[in-house]
This record gives sequence, structure tokens and C-alpha cells, in this order.
Amino acid sequence: MPITSINRRAFLYRSSLFLAGSAVLSADIVRAAEAEPLARLGLVTDLHHADKPPAGSRYYRETLGKFAEAAQRFQQEKIDGLVELGDIIDAADSVDIETGYLERIAREFSAVHDRHYYVLGNHCVDTLTKAEFLGIVGQEACSFSFDLGGCHWVVLDACFRGDGEPYGRKNFKWTDANIPAAQLDWLRRDLAQTPQKTVVFIHQRLDEEGPHAVNNAAEVRAVLEASGKVHAVLQGHYHRNDYREVGGIHYGTLAAMIEGSGEENNAYGVLDILPGDTIRIGGFRKQKGYQWS
Repeated sequence: MPITSINRRAFLYRSSLFLAGSAVLSADIVRAAEAEPLARLGLVTDLHHADKPPAGSRYYRETLGKFAEAAQRFQQEKIDGLVELGDIIDAADSVDIETGYLERIAREFSAVHDRHYYVLGNHCVDTLTKAEFLGIVGQEACSFSFDLGGCHWVVLDACFRGDGEPYGRKNFKWTDANIPAAQLDWLRRDLAQTPQKTVVFIHQRLDEEGPHAVNNAAEVRAVLEASGKVHAVLQGHYHRNDYREVGGIHYGTLAAMIEGSGEENNAYGVLDILPGDTIRIGGFRKQKGYQWS
């Protein structure tokens, strides 16, 4: 299965500089870029909110300020919803402390838009259980789908050990991430019933092998590819921008908000679904932008 870092159908750009530096783009790409979005979602990942001092490149107490900037931008962009791709909080030593972290950032996150979605990351359930996390944020499930703007959106949960046990209460190693058989069966049924182009959200990576990847990523990719409907997969966890195309599907890995000190080290994006099955991600600060068709 070939993996390429970029191809002629994927155009890398940085926010508003895209059109200004794109003299060689085709008329179709320019028209797509200028079209009114069918749906617009705000994107953030790896906030790692926590009330604790910096560790290495992670500045936990700066997350609230960074997210406030992103929230203001999302309001200006008139988004139709908001998605975070996992690790919205960092690990804590007790349930009470981790609960406090989550309650604080969830208030800020949910205030941006009534339509908001949480993708589960390994740090989200370091001490909490999944049921506790969902109860605090007011979300019914960790894996689910919804329709918006003529597109089908799928949220996957890879926070399971290889033996099928869900993460929680420090019972896992972060490198042991898996999509269990029951969730794969649900994914097949979900993709079979939708007539729409689909975008998938997940925390751990599906486009490679290694410590940041889902262990059975190849099996998951086979389900996505067999459907013929999945246009893109958006991921976090890796903390750096990355892009690959695998089996005709675009895999975009977003930059972490937690990395680095100061507003210049923020990272967030706005995803547009445009006419003609075109996806555009406008990147802000450290987040790169992409356009895929």
C-alpha cells in the first residue's frame, strides 16, 4: 500500500497566504477556494490543560490563553461546530484533580459553539474512566457519527488495550492503542448506510506504524478504503504537522496546542467542506493549512 508525503491533489498552504502565492493553481482549485463552505468546523488538538509547571516543551498553564485566542477566531469565522482531537487535559495523580482539569477546559470548549465534539485521547482517561469523562463533558459516546453540511463525520476511539480493555485508572501503556472488533463492525455498518463523503476523526494515527499509531491501523484502513466514501482522516497525538496519502485517503495530523510558550506557539485550524468534494484546512499559528480534492 503506497504512502506518499504529498501529491498533486493535496495543496499545502498557510492560512491567508494560500491564494496570494498560488499563481499556478488551476481554475477549479481557485473556484473551490473562493466558494462558500457547505460546512465549517473549528479544530484543536492536544491542549493538555493542567495546573502544573512546564515540562520540557509543554506549557500546561498557557492552554487557557491559547484556547481563548482560538475561540475568538472561531467566532469570527462563524463555524458550524467545534472538534477537539484528543488529550484536552493532561494526566493527574487523582480523580479529583483530573476532574477539575476537565471541568475547567470543558467550560471554555463548550461555550464556543453548541455543536461540539470530543475525541478521546490517552491523557483524557489516565486517571478518569471513559464513563466519568463522558459524564463531565456531557457526551453520550466515545465513538459515533453525525451528518453536517452534506458530509458524514465519524469519531473513532482507539483508547483500548490489545486485549480489548478500555483505558482508565492508569491501566494502560500509551503505545498500546487499538480499535476493537466491535467498533470495527460498527464502523463497517455506519459507512455502508451513508451515501455521503466521509471525514474521520481520531486521536492516534492511522497512517503509519510506530509508537503514535493504532496497532491495528492497517485493519482499520482496510475498512475505510473498502467503503469508497472516506475522503480524509484527521488525527492528533503526534504533536507535529504531518500529511500522508494512503490508499486514496488523505491523512492530516494536526499540531498540538500545548507545545511551546507564547501566542506564537499556538496551533489551531478551521476545516471547510467546499463544493466538489474539496476539503480545506486553514491553519493558524503553528498549524499548517491544506486543501484536498
